[in-house]
Amino acid sequence: MEKTNCKTITLAKGQMDVYDFGTVKLHAYKTNDLITDECFLIEKSGKALMIESPCFFDNIAELEKYIADLGVEYVGTVIAYHGAGASFMKGKPVYSTKNADDYNHNGGGAGLVNNFAGAFGKAFDKSIYTTTNFIDDNTLTLAGVELKITRSQEAFDIEIPEINAVYIHMLGHDVHSIVAGSGHADALIAQLDDFIARNISLILTSHYTVENLEDAKTKISYLSDLKNIAVKNADAVAFKGAVQKKYANYAGLNYLDMTAGLFYQK
Repeated sequence: MEKTNCKTITLAKGQMDVYDFGTVKLHAYKTNDLITDECFLIEKSGKALMIESPCFFDNIAELEKYIADLGVEYVGTVIAYHGAGASFMKGKPVYSTKNADDYNHNGGGAGLVNNFAGAFGKAFDKSIYTTTNFIDDNTLTLAGVELKITRSQEAFDIEIPEINAVYIHMLGHDVHSIVAGSGHADALIAQLDDFIARNISLILTSHYTVENLEDAKTKISYLSDLKNIAVKNADAVAFKGAVQKKYANYAGLNYLDMTAGLFYQK
């Protein structure tokens, strides 16, 4: 399946790209919100689950209506990196790992939610999901779809073998992303190299449209450049300037600010 081989449905605010694998459909929801969120509805045999969810109230209402119009049985929400937006499908099961739950309630995820709530006010649903079902094993099956769970430092990544796709927090082949130093860059490169070696078809992320292995190769080059630029520059200001000069057309400057701070933190 190619990343462009989808049917696009334009909604009032967001956009849905629907990938039809036969027995499984992937509905990739582009929220068009202020933090460029993406989340993913997986449909099989009249049932559906979400990987992550929106966190702005207008997107929540839009996505709930979309699911209702599909006429599917909603079986639960899988929450990894994005804990806010708990009014979405309220009362339905919520699946997460203990480390992701802690990240979203007490760790870096909770801090981000507080920042967003201050920045976006009443439009933003700052309520944090309560996990109803903790994922204890490396595999979770919902709606008849197997999800392979891999713990990350903050939360967890997901592989969906039936459609040869993976979900990770951030990729974005032509945008900046949060990279917490050279060691983190190496880990991300190793992860992307693994996807290439296994010929994964689609890469799903929380802040970009669906991507593929060519995009992964582009990101590997970017991550390698970050490491080299960090060696040649003495502080975060110089580092940021050098990265911006080389990648002048990249979006996500707020993430570059975070990366610069993380590369030079003491």
